[in-house]
Parts: sequence; C-alpha cells; structure tokens
Amino acid sequence: MSKKPSCFVANIDLALASKLREDLMDQGFEISTPPHTIFNAQKKGISCALYQSGKLTVQGKDKEEFIAFYLEPEILKNLAYTYPETLVDLTPRIGIDEAGKGDFFGPLCVAGVFAGNETLKELLSLNVRDSKRLSDQAIVEVAQRIRQKFPHHVIRIFPQKYNELYQSFKNLNQLLAWGHAATIEQLSKKANCTTVIVDQFGGEHLIINALKKKNLSIDLTQRHYGESDPLVAAASILARDGFLSGLEQLSQEIGIALPKGASNQVIEIGKKIVAKYGREILEKIAKTHFKTTQMILKEE
Repeated sequence: MSKKPSCFVANIDLALASKLREDLMDQGFEISTPPHTIFNAQKKGISCALYQSGKLTVQGKDKEEFIAFYLEPEILKNLAYTYPETLVDLTPRIGIDEAGKGDFFGPLCVAGVFAGNETLKELLSLNVRDSKRLSDQAIVEVAQRIRQKFPHHVIRIFPQKYNELYQSFKNLNQLLAWGHAATIEQLSKKANCTTVIVDQFGGEHLIINALKKKNLSIDLTQRHYGESDPLVAAASILARDGFLSGLEQLSQEIGIALPKGASNQVIEIGKKIVAKYGREILEKIAKTHFKTTQMILKEE
C-alpha cells in the first residue's frame, strides 16, 4: 500500500474561495495573504494555502482529519483522498454497524450494506463516511441514496422490545451480538455473500458465538474503528438514520421532542415525561437499564 504524500494538493473552483476562507476562520485558522495567494490559513497542526490559480495545498500532522472531516465533504465533494480507488479493497463484502446504544431514548439499530467491485466504487461516490462525521440532515440524504442503490438490511429494536431482550440477555454486548448476527443472516442471504466486516464492540467471541447459534458459516473480520472501511461507514449511516427516524416517531407519539444521548437535558426531559405520563412510559420510549432511569425517578 503506497504512502500518502506529506502535502495534499487539489484544484478548487475559485467561486468557493470566500466560503473556504470564512469556514477556516470559523475553525480558528489565522489568515494572511502572501504573494501569489488568495490567502494562507494556519493553525496548530495544519497549514493551507489557496493560490490564484485555484491550487489548494494542505500540510501538517493534523491534515488527515481536516481533509476527511471538512475539506472533502464540504469543498471537494469527493473522497478521492480518504478512500483512494487504488487503495480501496474492492472485494465484495457486507459491512455491519449499529447506532443508538448510547442513547437513553429511542431504538437500537443494527444495519448492514453489501457492495463490491464496481458497485463499491459507486458507493464511494456517495461520500460515505463514519456517521459521526455527518450532520443529521446529511445522514438522511446519504442513507436514502444507499437504500436506493445497494442491498441492505436494518433491524430497529424499539425500547419496549429492547427492554424485554435486555432482561433476557442481561448484557448489552450480548444483545448487540444477537442483533449483528440477525442482520448478517438476513443480508448474507439477500446478497449471496458470506464475507463480512464489523465494527468490533466487545470480545471477538460474542458475534462468533451468535453466528454459531444460527449455524452460519461466515468469513468474519472484526475491526476496531471499523468505519474506516467504506462498507462499515455505509452501514453506520443506515443505522444512524434508522435511529433518528425512530426517535422522531417516538417523539411524535408522546408529543414531546426526545433528545439524543444521555445528558442532563435527557434527565430533565425524562422527569417532565414521567410527571405527565407516569413512570411506565419509560418502558416504551427509553432503555431502562441505563442509570439515567434511576436519576429520573429518584425524586419522584
């Protein structure tokens, strides 16, 4: 695998120069105008220069994250640097990821996406990346395009069923392994593919044992930071989209906007909901094994 160059170079439309400059200022860059440049921008770990020709250079030890998080999705509109075609494994495979496990309200979602060879190249053109790098609006838009073009499967476990399953498994990672195995089972049949990569969330034995219970023979790769693989990144987008739509559905059902995460805001909203509907409502909208439940109910 070839090493990426120390200096990233791209040509951009000069109509984007003003947006680029304003965005960099908002990100804390210091702006100057050396000769032959439209501007130079610097902050710790990153140096950018936009020349009058439209050439943009980016250097520094933190350039990788800057390019992947901002420059490619917002300015360049492609992932040629993050996922260079010559370095991407085009082997047909299924990527699996989940969303919602750290959110008190809303469902747990596990998603899988299949692609390979030319279809994987098409997937890269959709600007897929780890869902944590995308806004909610971008997730909804990209997820729609993924669903239209690629074999996929999504399991949404809403809180009422989630709480029943948790009582059975007594362990979140065991529940997650069950969800991953169920998703793999469905999508491997649909795509006729047994090569799978997942974002590892616990001991390797968890998913392996869950697959054995289903008598599934899978060529399984488990990887920490699995979203670096474009198939896992695509799955993370579908899983997050499923979580967001599920959270909105529950919000509409009770007439109160349910926040993401498990913050103090979540606790305060939870107290208001319990005051209005009673403590039983939490079984239908929340993952009740969270300590958040105790914090909401302790003053009741």
